[in-house]
Amino acid sequence: MTGAAQTRPEPPPTVLVDQRTIHAHVERIAGRLSRDHPDGVVLVGVLKGALIFLADLVRAISDIDVTVDFLAISRYAPDSGRVRILKDLDVDVEGRDVVLVEDLVDTGLTLAYLLSHVRQRAPRSLDVCTLLDRPVRRIVPLPVRYVGEEIDDVFVLGYGLHHADLYRNVPYVVEADRRVVLDRPAAYVDALYGVDVAPAAGIRGRSVPQGGW
Repeated sequence: MTGAAQTRPEPPPTVLVDQRTIHAHVERIAGRLSRDHPDGVVLVGVLKGALIFLADLVRAISDIDVTVDFLAISRYAPDSGRVRILKDLDVDVEGRDVVLVEDLVDTGLTLAYLLSHVRQRAPRSLDVCTLLDRPVRRIVPLPVRYVGEEIDDVFVLGYGLHHADLYRNVPYVVEADRRVVLDRPAAYVDALYGVDVAPAAGIRGRSVPQGGW
């Protein structure tokens, strides 16, 4: 070979949770929320990651009143769970049923802070809903009432999950190589917006066509 060494392309990420499975999780959780809160519920999305999941969840609930609000936070101390509130609740949740909606529950440190913050508003009940739960990394044991599915200690992107604000609008969840993304944030852009995404071994068993499912 002459000239500069050629760069080998990175293996494409693999589908961990496809669109059909996400839809099934959303419908199942929406049904439970309706049954558990017949008088209505306040869904509080944790920005930005939970936005897509929350939007789908709200549209799937058609038989009870749903109020939507958001919290925005800034993590400023890695692995400490300490955060700054960038956007607080606008809705008065005193005496109401409240569910915090997350894209992914991981160590539980930040979630514990948010739960403590919302409890100061005196809701009637306060629960947690997440599309993905990664309990293997849990530091603070917390009950998560509504869970789409549990995942192993893998790095995930898509359906709201991001790195450097990339990949949020990929309509499914993929398992990716953390080292590759940290080194080159846009490394998977071509793969995730094209056809080169394979199903994870033993999961779903389908390739993602152009534009997803």
